[in-house]
Amino acid sequence: MDQQSQIQKTLLEELGLSNLPQDKQDELLIKMTEVLLKRIFLETMEKLGEQGMKEYDKMTEGGATAEQLEEFFKTKIANYETMVQKVIEEFKEEMKKEI
Repeated sequence: MDQQSQIQKTLLEELGLSNLPQDKQDELLIKMTEVLLKRIFLETMEKLGEQGMKEYDKMTEGGATAEQLEEFFKTKIANYETMVQKVIEEFKEEMKKEI
């Protein structure tokens, strides 16, 4: 199971949404995943700084794969994976308050 699928499964379980009809689950997952990915992206760009963002732009223009980009983030941002987990945890806590 890839990381995104695992995150989605965890969101459904922790937010108590796994009992909803499948179409509602899918709809909510799409929306939550979009918001979560935007937050991770914004946090990542902020931590990269101006020079890192220029390097990122060059990589994306050059057709870098998701794996290459993730490795780039890991080399440029100390504790990148911890940062991503923190964003995910904050999002889950925020969603729990809304439900």
